[in-house]
Amino acid sequence: HHNGAAAVLPIDNEGKILMVRQYRNALDRFTLEIPAGKLDTPDEPTLECATRELEEETGYKAGKIEYLLSINTNVAIFDENIDVYLATDLTKGEMHLDPMEEINVERYELSELQDMIFKGELKDSKTVAAINAYAVMLYKNMIR
Repeated sequence: HHNGAAAVLPIDNEGKILMVRQYRNALDRFTLEIPAGKLDTPDEPTLECATRELEEETGYKAGKIEYLLSINTNVAIFDENIDVYLATDLTKGEMHLDPMEEINVERYELSELQDMIFKGELKDSKTVAAINAYAVMLYKNMIR
C-alpha cells in the first residue's frame, strides 16, 4: 500500500515550466520530472505535500497554487494516487534537499516539453499527465 503523493507543475513569471532533473535508482539514470513527493502520513493533505515539495526541490514558493488533476500511476499493480497542482506567482527561496538528493532545476517552454514527450525523451507518467493537462487548459482558455 502507498500513502499517496503530490506533485506540482510550477510556472514561472515568464511562463516557463520549472522541472527537476534527478537520479532515479530504479532506472539507473537521471530523469526530468515535475517536483513531487510522497505524503509524510496517510492523512497529510496533498496540497501541503505539494507546497513542501515545490520549495524543497526547487527553492520556489507559490503565490498561487491550485488543483490540476489526480492520476493513478499504474492501476494494474499499484494503488498509488498522485494529486497534481498548478503553481504560479513564484518567488525564489532556498532548496531544502535530503542529504542523498541531487537535483538540478531547469526551465522549459511548454512546446519544448511537448516535443520531448513525443520523442520519447520524457516518460514520467505524472509529468506527462500534468504537461498535457496544462496544455489543454491553455488551449481551452481555462487558465486564470
